[in-house]
Amino acid sequence: MKYFVVLLMLPVLVLPVFADQFQAPTDKGTLLVSISTEPTKPVLGDLTKLKINFINPKTNAIQEHVDYKVTVTKDGTPVFGPIPLTHTSEGAVTIPVEFKENGEHKITVDIEGLLFQQIPPETVTFTEMIGDASIQAPSDKKVGSCIIATAAFGTELAPQVQLLREVRDNVLFNTNSGTSFMSAFNALYYSFSPTVADLERQSPIFKETVKLSITPMLSTLSILNYVHINSESEMLGYGVAIILLNVGMYFVAPAIIISKIRSFRK
Repeated sequence: MKYFVVLLMLPVLVLPVFADQFQAPTDKGTLLVSISTEPTKPVLGDLTKLKINFINPKTNAIQEHVDYKVTVTKDGTPVFGPIPLTHTSEGAVTIPVEFKENGEHKITVDIEGLLFQQIPPETVTFTEMIGDASIQAPSDKKVGSCIIATAAFGTELAPQVQLLREVRDNVLFNTNSGTSFMSAFNALYYSFSPTVADLERQSPIFKETVKLSITPMLSTLSILNYVHINSESEMLGYGVAIILLNVGMYFVAPAIIISKIRSFRK
């Protein structure tokens, strides 16, 4: 039942699909590491939650039983950690970190064990800009991950995922209202999207169901690629219109059809 509720929520939570999560492989490529922050824009002096997922690149599923360390530095000086070698059985961890200064911070994740076996150390480093509030993967491996859509269509190179990224980067990020809307919903989106994505990877039937459920929404979002938005009011207008269109497709139309069927049977 809860999975059905999540499916119903997907069309309503239109913009959270664009929330940013960054992913990069370790230096030896054994695992992918994805990272995001909550809140999306860390507040100086407040605790920020670093959400880290370890992903098996062969299966694109969460990798369980990983031994890891995390260090956060600024200008080469540790501001957090390194924590002692820690084991995660779930393959996903949340670490509270307090950023006390603006500027560039390095988040380094070291992996030293996998499935209860010691492995040669592997490392990946991300850059967090406090003040600009953006995480960057090393070199050109920055990935704005649409988690649910990527899991549904199997790859970030799928046209549907590229559509989401283009709308996000070329339309929404060009307005303050679009950026603010996504920031407000990021925490909610990432509270359930990793679970949905894992279920998609584990169940082909659920994966196809999600794919089918979000396809109409993708069609409505494609409208934004064919309009010229020159003001905040236009962005708000198109955003509200698309949300109402999705509500109509996913809720109003089915309700009318069900009502007609019931009337016909009587």
